[in-house]
Amino acid sequence: MMATAAHPSPEWIPNINLGEDYDQRYTDAIIHYDALDNLAGFFGRDMPVHRHAQFLQIHYIEQGAVRFHIDDKLYETCGPALFLTPPATPHSFCTEANAGGHVLTVHQSMVWRLLREGQQRQANLPLDQGVCLTAPTAGHTGLALWRHLQTVLQQLGEEWQNSHPGKAMALEYLVGLLLLQIARLSRQCAHSTAVPGDDLKHFHRFSKQVELHFRQHWRLSHYAQAMGLSESRLNQVCQRVSNSTPKKIVHERLLQEAKRMLIFGTHSINGIAYELGFSDPGYLSRFFKSQVGLSPLAYRRLQQRSSTR
Repeated sequence: MMATAAHPSPEWIPNINLGEDYDQRYTDAIIHYDALDNLAGFFGRDMPVHRHAQFLQIHYIEQGAVRFHIDDKLYETCGPALFLTPPATPHSFCTEANAGGHVLTVHQSMVWRLLREGQQRQANLPLDQGVCLTAPTAGHTGLALWRHLQTVLQQLGEEWQNSHPGKAMALEYLVGLLLLQIARLSRQCAHSTAVPGDDLKHFHRFSKQVELHFRQHWRLSHYAQAMGLSESRLNQVCQRVSNSTPKKIVHERLLQEAKRMLIFGTHSINGIAYELGFSDPGYLSRFFKSQVGLSPLAYRRLQQRSSTR
């Protein structure tokens, strides 16, 4: 199993709690399961570096290309593939428009309990490191395990969508079974590429600056100057680490915040525009429509209708 580099200080990395930032129906849930398309529609397919304090996360990509960072390791592959990110571990990813799949988020308290139970039963469940699994080829000894893993994921999705008696117990059982399958397959981890330390360090600094200043609409020259880099060097860093431009990363963060305020907030469109640093609400509307294809008001109404179904 590959070694995981020591984690940098998390102060510069945005922490995302799906129960608070994305789906408030599950604020206190220890398990959250959703389609990749739904999360991509909210957060975008170019997800900058972030972490989930106290939550382990599993991304299952059924098809499509994906670039996935877990700490200082970079994976580039196509689905079907599975990525496991331990709690609080920095990660980022970019999926193609046609990429589909599922995302499972599990509170670390459940993971710890499963680990303790595994130790008591002499089952080795090494889940403290990032993992990337890809589908074995036909005839490979791990093919049966992979198919079992896919079956468990399908059962998880079906159980999540329904309200059968004992749902919580069934979900917990299936999560435990899934983690066991991942641990069994983890010896076949996909090859990763180490990101140069300087690039990773600069990218983390840039992410922190974006979090501090995206509402101020800093020019890229301001970000580069604050970091002591040239704009071309900043662009090079972002391309290497996230396969994205600095401008796109800033726009994605601004768009993400606008979506949160439209869905969960009570501000008017004008109020949201000023909160996000737009000097005129019309600028917000044009920016939002260029990114989403809907005006802010149309997007809010669409989300409100979806939540009442």
